[in-house]
Amino acid sequence: MASAITAPSYDPITTANSLADKYVMARQKIIDAQSAAAKATEKGLTDLGSAMTAFQTSLAALTGLNKNLYAQSATFSDTTVGSATAGATAAPGNYSFFVAKLATASQVSYAGLTDNAGVSGTLNINMGGSLAFAVNLNAADTDGDLTLSTRELAAAINSATGNTSMVTASIVTTGATSELVLTAKNTGLDSAITIDTTGISGASSLASANADPLRRRTLVVAQDAEIRIGSESGTPITQASNTFTNIAGVKMTFTKAQAPGSAPVAIAVGADSKNTIANVQAFVDAYNKLKGVLNKLTDSGDPSKGAAGGSFAHDGGIRALNDRLVTLLRPTTVGDTLASFGIIATKDGTLELNSERLQRQLALKPTGLDTLIGSSSVSSPSGIAGALDKFIKGWSNTADGQIKQRKEQTSNLQSTLADRQAFLEQQHEAAYNRYLRQFTALQSLQGAMTNNLSMFDALFGNNKD
Repeated sequence: MASAITAPSYDPITTANSLADKYVMARQKIIDAQSAAAKATEKGLTDLGSAMTAFQTSLAALTGLNKNLYAQSATFSDTTVGSATAGATAAPGNYSFFVAKLATASQVSYAGLTDNAGVSGTLNINMGGSLAFAVNLNAADTDGDLTLSTRELAAAINSATGNTSMVTASIVTTGATSELVLTAKNTGLDSAITIDTTGISGASSLASANADPLRRRTLVVAQDAEIRIGSESGTPITQASNTFTNIAGVKMTFTKAQAPGSAPVAIAVGADSKNTIANVQAFVDAYNKLKGVLNKLTDSGDPSKGAAGGSFAHDGGIRALNDRLVTLLRPTTVGDTLASFGIIATKDGTLELNSERLQRQLALKPTGLDTLIGSSSVSSPSGIAGALDKFIKGWSNTADGQIKQRKEQTSNLQSTLADRQAFLEQQHEAAYNRYLRQFTALQSLQGAMTNNLSMFDALFGNNKD
């Protein structure tokens, strides 16, 4: 009897695929690791760029042109009369004014207007007794029906050359006729509107209304604002606007005139501790958000605890950026420091605010903190804010900043890795096909040998004579 032979059982497809995987495994691991690192770098750069942009936006809002961390307030004793704001340079004190008149914008109307055929020429709009702009009526008939409608008239006034929104024309329908209403944009005596219709040719209902005192009405009389210093009998101050800046660093906007005999409105100017603390805390928070992102990206991790490091844990450039931000908060010039104003650095490089120390130091040096922090404005950068903004722009600039350059390098690396991955897949496919042919042939050979063995066993087995 022939000895039994047991052929190994396997699937050529599965075996070929397994061997092809092992053939490219080492190189695949390298590509996978490099791809994962590139993706982490790309995300890290995106997170860093977003954090920098957010910090620059906050910095501009807090320390940009004409911005100050130190806040002062100006408070009206009667808020129905007006409101005020005070800048950091305003001198603290108490002031009083009597509001005799508010500035108003001229508004006039012309009633009994109808659509007119054959009207042409020029309509002059005067303000404050002088020509403001001219309206060409020859081009006002926009639908070409040879009739100038009241709405075409209003449109011609609004779009006239020289009318830079100084006067707005509108039409109010009053039954069979219409009323043209002209409203000045600005307040003050010089906004008084009159019209000159002597240059209009044809039967114009507007010209007729302008010549008729019953159809030509003044809805709002143009006038200047007038306030008086100290009391109703005090020195008058007149101007076209209701917003006054006669107190240095203070902007006052009056909203109601006072009745004769009323007590003057008092205005108190002084330090605003609440808003100052809020401004400084906002600066601290904005910096801490950026610093927090950098700390996370450069964290070395803890392998003993299975804690992975940040995307830039071993990146000298990003670590130098992180260290440089801390350095910029410590000006080398002799004088005040952030710590003297209660802005204190913690162990991880973030900041915290001691509001009591801040207020004590500001009481001694009201403008000291703003001088130290300076401005991030493009036109006149200064101090810590100017240095921070300039340094960060070297990274965040969308044209040639380091983040953009690093992203381009990462993108190029990812493109190269994609090419290497495609080539490796071709090698995997070639290896798979080679192994598949070999093991398919081996499987066929083993099948033939098994058949032969069965035949020999049938011919020469122990059961045969």
